[in-house]
Amino acid sequence: MKEIEITCKLGKELSEEEIQNAAIKALGMSPKAKAQVKYRIMRRSIDARTDILYRYRLEVYKPDEVMPEYVLEEYKDVTNAEPIVIVGAGPAGMFAALRLLMNGFKPVILERGKDVHARKYDMAKLSREGVVNPDSNYCFGEGGAGTFSDGKLYTRSSKRGDIREVLHQLVRFGADPSILIDAHPHIGSDKLPTVVENIRKCIIEHGGEYHFDSRVTDIVKRPDGAFDITVSDPESAGSLTVYTSRKVILATGHSARDIYEMFDRKGWEIQAKGFALGVRVEHPQSLINKIQYHGKYQPYMPTAEYSFVTQIEGRGVFSFCMCPGGILVPAATAEGELVLNGMSNSARNSKWANSGVVVQIEPEDFPEYAQHGPLALLQFQKDVERKMFEYTGSLKAPAQRMMDFCRRIPSTGLPQTSYHPGAANAPLHELLPEHVSLRLKYAFPQIGNKKMHGYYTNDALLLGVESRTSSPVRIPRDPETLEHTQISGLYPCGEGAGYAGGIVSSALDGINCAAKI
Repeated sequence: MKEIEITCKLGKELSEEEIQNAAIKALGMSPKAKAQVKYRIMRRSIDARTDILYRYRLEVYKPDEVMPEYVLEEYKDVTNAEPIVIVGAGPAGMFAALRLLMNGFKPVILERGKDVHARKYDMAKLSREGVVNPDSNYCFGEGGAGTFSDGKLYTRSSKRGDIREVLHQLVRFGADPSILIDAHPHIGSDKLPTVVENIRKCIIEHGGEYHFDSRVTDIVKRPDGAFDITVSDPESAGSLTVYTSRKVILATGHSARDIYEMFDRKGWEIQAKGFALGVRVEHPQSLINKIQYHGKYQPYMPTAEYSFVTQIEGRGVFSFCMCPGGILVPAATAEGELVLNGMSNSARNSKWANSGVVVQIEPEDFPEYAQHGPLALLQFQKDVERKMFEYTGSLKAPAQRMMDFCRRIPSTGLPQTSYHPGAANAPLHELLPEHVSLRLKYAFPQIGNKKMHGYYTNDALLLGVESRTSSPVRIPRDPETLEHTQISGLYPCGEGAGYAGGIVSSALDGINCAAKI
């Protein structure tokens, strides 16, 4: 076997003959044997450094060599098997459940929110009327936060596990097979809900259980070592149900603040964890296309995206969750808070590009919050979100043009935005914590001057606040068993536990926890 690279221009398909010719050359074979070579496309990426090209990486095999195929394990009927409770139906919870099916355990998923389709009505009400359902929104509900944030699958690192299991599972349940090879794969918020629903149907068909509108309010470890998990139904005041399980996978997502507070009350160990906070930046997508394709963009080319990271005064400043051809959405999980996120559909065809641009924050950066112990940065996060809401008194986002923000002057009018609740002209440079505001002030011109000429412009709009980049709390666990350091049988998992950062890494963490069980 040999690895080879082939390029072709965007808008042109790589032909079978081109692959065969490159393969026989790399393998030193006769041209007569080119039809017998075997190959697998491993990766496809866009190279826009000079000509705009697709760059393919392939594995090629001689006729007598075996080309290994990746085969998913089959799911077992677990109707009468031992139940394992999973708290949360996001990527970590879903993929933990699929792995339990493979291993012969019965996953019982408790999800505080609604199923992926019913959830859309609550998100529409949030955007149009400003009504926050604390259990069903852009963060909570079947599929987790990533379902309505483009469905980006950027993690390619194998250090957490074999990402092929995640990608092949997603394709099995309806995702486009291109995610298996694209360097920056995405599914799209219009298509991912169907994939999520298909996963649920599979789990139920094989004997697993889903319980929606089931917010966990207490976890008690019994003398016999099993757990009693109490859930409340937000639709039925006072209605409580208790589930019993020998093992519990806790996959609640990065915004389940009540779970962290429950741990704190019980004296179970949690830790303050660094996260990042900043703004959502919205440019015309046509400008990003022009920058990234060096003025050579054509309509048949993929919508351009970007990413960057820099250091400003000892802290990282970086782009986060970039949504090409996307829109901005309200991601609050409680009344009186203002949080923004971005999303794109599979076509990525809106006229805006948006991205979080955020500043790294560590517990020592805000010593005035030390009194809150392990919940220090959680309280800081809450306070920033409330400050943004209080400025406008609604889900309208405080906003400022980019150059005005950096110059510390008010904006005269605002450009049009994709954010449905609207933007309010505001001194965002004053509303943000100085730790964040000053670093962004220096970062934007630097990015525009050194990395993306044209990015630093007053046609770009900054909107506050992007504050749900990751969990501000870590639930510690044993690195070998993956169980909580104090509570055997309890597996903190995914973004909510502080061990993942996106759909793929969360899914891998869910698989790893289930495998330990």
